[in-house]
Amino acid sequence: MPETVSRGASTGTFATAARTPVTGMPACGTVAPSATARPHRFRGRIGVGLAGGFYPAPHRYQLYLSEGCQRSLRVSITLALLGLENSTATTVLTRPAETPDAFASLRRAYEATWHHYDGPLTAPALCDRWSGRVVSNHTPDILRDLADLAERAELHDDEGSGVPALRPPALAAEIDALRELLARDVTPASPSHARAATLTLLDHQLACSPYVLGDAITAADVDLWVALTHLGTADGALSSYLHLDRYVRRLGLHPAFSGTGQARR
Repeated sequence: MPETVSRGASTGTFATAARTPVTGMPACGTVAPSATARPHRFRGRIGVGLAGGFYPAPHRYQLYLSEGCQRSLRVSITLALLGLENSTATTVLTRPAETPDAFASLRRAYEATWHHYDGPLTAPALCDRWSGRVVSNHTPDILRDLADLAERAELHDDEGSGVPALRPPALAAEIDALRELLARDVTPASPSHARAATLTLLDHQLACSPYVLGDAITAADVDLWVALTHLGTADGALSSYLHLDRYVRRLGLHPAFSGTGQARR
């Protein structure tokens, strides 16, 4: 097995042992107004910590997503799985000429958050409709807050019954490790030998369970499905991986995965 990938023999878990830093997926959904502008990362949280954070409430938050962006697709699928489409407004950004009002609204949110903001407009972006400010444009934080608060029904109109536990505490480390592994080894630009080794590992895992970390769907499945469906034709993509191919087709029939192309308001 390559030294960049390891799997716990007794637990069937994934871990990374990379000797080079993981850089993650490339930035997407940005429009830079000038060559000298520098992006700003906003890391607010919804109801996190003793200091509070932004108060969780249905219909308070607006999500800006970017068409064709893998991070935005992960957020869109997560919203659908958690049943939050009706309580969290969503706007999909395409080209500025096609969605000028959406870009103008997002620009106002960035400027309300950072005085004289001159950086790019980055999506996904979670915005607070009450204050008009950006809460976060850091996708991992957005996904964690949505999953945690949906389980506690704090963003639902109703009690949120039947919501899947997308980030159970016992699997949180494995979800994060798999996300890093996918970002490094399961992209069209990944070295072919690393991609093949990781796809083989994942194919073996899915031969034993319906989902990548066991018997229930988690955030790891959202990450994996998005990564696999964006491989294109790299090295024949999934033609040599029977279980991965079936997995992608099966999840693609799920309403949360198949209905992610529309903006939800």
